Amino acid sequence: MTDGEKKRAEPATFLDVVEFRDTALLSFVTSAIIVPAYDEVKRDFGIIRAEYMLLLSLSHFPVLTAQDISRLTGRPRNSISRGVHRMLKEGFIERAPDPDDGRQAKLTITATGRELHKKIAHYVKSRQDQVLSVLQPDEREILVQLLRKTALYSTTLGTVMCGRLLLCKG
Repeated sequence: MTDGEKKRAEPATFLDVVEFRDTALLSFVTSAIIVPAYDEVKRDFGIIRAEYMLLLSLSHFPVLTAQDISRLTGRPRNSISRGVHRMLKEGFIERAPDPDDGRQAKLTITATGRELHKKIAHYVKSRQDQVLSVLQPDEREILVQLLRKTALYSTTLGTVMCGRLLLCKG
């Protein structure tokens, strides 16, 4: 391509030229899974992502606080808090005072919430399998290992940017 030619605005071109290629690739794949899956979940069940994060977390850990769920999922506490109120109202979770900390409440999932979780998990897993079907099983296992390593490391970094180029713990 000469300097005078325009690059065609296509995902493949964009992913080749973007300054933060790895982030763009991760974001592109994640969006390809999450956006369509949660659009269908919202359409079919009236549940948004932050609300489902409650059901997902409580399906795997029997008793959690909203703060625990925020930490597990990386979702902001305010969106988890809003989700708690709605999921309580709908009868998908229950809340009890924490006897050790009056500022916290212990959350548990109800049988109805657990059933809903199973239905929604199927939507997300189906879309995940569709997007990742281009990979051979050994490639997918390597991807999982690399993403897990990166995800766990990222939990140690904090979220505050220090200056223009440096990251620091927040």
